[in-house]
Amino acid sequence: MFHIRTTRTGSDATAVQIVFYKNRKLIVAKHIGSTRNKEEVGLLKETARLWIETETKQQALFSNQPNKIFVQPNQLEYQGFRYILTYESLYELCKRFRFHKFQNKILIDMVIARVVEPESKVQSLEFLKEFIGIEHKRRDLYRQLPRFLKAKNKIESYVTTIAKQEFSFDYSLVFYDVTTLYFESNETDELRRCGFSKDNKFNQPQIMLGLLVNADGFPVGYQIFEGNKFEGNTLIPVVLRYKRKHHIKIFTVVADAAMISSKNVDELTKANLQYIVGARVANLSIQSIKNIYETIGGKDNATMRIKTDNGDLICEFSAKRFAKDKHEMEKSITKAEYLLKNKGSIKKVKFISNENNAYSLNKSLIEKTKLLLGMKGYYTNLNQTEFNNTMIIEKYHNLWRVEQAFRIAKSDLQMRPMYHFKKETIEAHILICFMALAICKYMELKTGQSTKHIIKLLKSVTDVTIINTISKDKFTLRSKINDDVKYLLKLLAISN
Repeated sequence: MFHIRTTRTGSDATAVQIVFYKNRKLIVAKHIGSTRNKEEVGLLKETARLWIETETKQQALFSNQPNKIFVQPNQLEYQGFRYILTYESLYELCKRFRFHKFQNKILIDMVIARVVEPESKVQSLEFLKEFIGIEHKRRDLYRQLPRFLKAKNKIESYVTTIAKQEFSFDYSLVFYDVTTLYFESNETDELRRCGFSKDNKFNQPQIMLGLLVNADGFPVGYQIFEGNKFEGNTLIPVVLRYKRKHHIKIFTVVADAAMISSKNVDELTKANLQYIVGARVANLSIQSIKNIYETIGGKDNATMRIKTDNGDLICEFSAKRFAKDKHEMEKSITKAEYLLKNKGSIKKVKFISNENNAYSLNKSLIEKTKLLLGMKGYYTNLNQTEFNNTMIIEKYHNLWRVEQAFRIAKSDLQMRPMYHFKKETIEAHILICFMALAICKYMELKTGQSTKHIIKLLKSVTDVTIINTISKDKFTLRSKINDDVKYLLKLLAISN
């Protein structure tokens, strides 16, 4: 049962508190306020009584309490609601990542705003002020942005430590991929360049982001590049930097087919790095393709291994992939035949060949495609006695975790489009998004729920502020924390 308690403070004022006893120990549930004015003490007591009745539904034992002061409804003024539980929960996670070690409150608050309400920097400041009650000046933020970059290396280290402690990351296996992030601008510079866009924004400048994640999709490192850089040339700088930074001895990187080249294979081998990289089987000679087809074609889940200059080539046939590839091939052939018959636009249409401006069905390509139906290839330098074909393929299939991380960054965190122009502010923006991505993936892995659902649950608990217009005292009432939110906080090991 809650009680109203008055006690003297060190400054000789009277403090009014709401207390209860647990195991014969007095516990302060809420501090209402303190004053030296006797009349205001009565108002504080009435505020405390109102809090108890509203928050806990506990009613007074006697209705005719002496010296009771009643507050009329017109004396109370609604001051709005805030997402304090949401903020406190995410701040607790930021502390778990040791982000508070940098003693930069603006950085942490911008990360939290990015997770809860991903908007522009200015809108993030407005969100923090209106819905959290924290105010930062715009000039202070933009003055601080370049300073955030000094923390990049330590932030990556702290995030990697969480991966090791919470998700059994041992550096032995990392997944790498690249995406593009475009700008709402037509101006280019040394960093922002036009290039191949994965967002189909070919006429807008962009940068490239290389991301490393563990087997769970938890981010452990990143690096940005010029927007027109060939993605295959990003692998070695990112991997070698990460290897040197963490003094890694055993290291296997998994990447898609765009990363494979004889130069990259040489660099990986020189650095004593192991790799599993997607292979473009269609680039092999027609005789090699026929040999693969004759060996495993039509045999579901059948595999074979071939020695090549790029390492061992592992090929796999899948009946499910065969059905999908066959459907796509037939659809493309039908389109090509229709265009040839109806004299439609034939520019760069698959299965149509052009010899001296004479268009015809490319039968040799069709025959080659038929041999490749259901086939998938992988290059690796892992020892066959320790890692059989099935193990290699299973490890590669986890590469979708990087794509999932990119989807979270681009959609949930709205990493792009970007509106920054200076290199330092662009890098600071990416750093904030990387920190927010780490928080999001941590929550998802711990709870098995999406970031959107987690934030929706947390935001369902709001704090309402009411002011007594007579005493000018404010008190806050929190909405009920339902069982779903309690279970979520339990999974995240956050006390409420």
